[in-house]
Amino acid sequence: MTDLLIGTRPLAAWEAVFEALLRRAWADASDPAHDLEHVRRVVRWARRLALAEGADLAVVLPAAWLHDCVLVPKDHPERPLASRKAADRAVVLLREAGYPESLLPAIHHAIEAHSFSAGIPPRTLEACVVQDADRLDALGAIGLARMVMLGGATGRPLYDPAEPVPHNRPPDDRRFVLDHLFTKLLHLADRMQTDAGRREAQRRAAFLQTFLEELQRELAQTEAASVRDSARPDSASNR
Repeated sequence: MTDLLIGTRPLAAWEAVFEALLRRAWADASDPAHDLEHVRRVVRWARRLALAEGADLAVVLPAAWLHDCVLVPKDHPERPLASRKAADRAVVLLREAGYPESLLPAIHHAIEAHSFSAGIPPRTLEACVVQDADRLDALGAIGLARMVMLGGATGRPLYDPAEPVPHNRPPDDRRFVLDHLFTKLLHLADRMQTDAGRREAQRRAAFLQTFLEELQRELAQTEAASVRDSARPDSASNR
């Protein structure tokens, strides 16, 4: 429950502190796909999953609020270290704010283990909840929009014109935005840690599959139309 007392404050009051700490950490950083609305969505899902699974909200909520408090660009060589850097920074911020020291190790682990690229297995229920909540935001309509937005910000083309869906080539999301579905997003549903998270992830992954089917249909129609147009005699030459 969010009226749980943490020190002398109810947990609900601490959430305003967590948001203020995040804004402070982001004073000189920005990422279009990891903005405040992303964090708020992760917090909402983390709360929902924690209540469903019986996880400790005093760990889950600060971890969810601060899981992206250090932003490392996707194409940066230290990207796999981002979650560890965020965990370290979050502990410093929470300690300065007077959050109970006894909760900090669990919060640190929940943050460092949330990242797909870090590859750190979650060892606690709270870490599982935060990881699932973050991954849900990478799926479905929201996840698709974030993927395209980040791709545009980094200047990558949407797909490989020679082979939009990588059937006969290895997917490379460093070059093509759409390939991110195959390097990461379509694998997430099978890697969810909680029952409630898995059910929602499967629903959102199904949407991504539907999008891919429609995209391939539209591209095939465009290609067929182009072939027909190229085969059509020029009307001017037949006059």
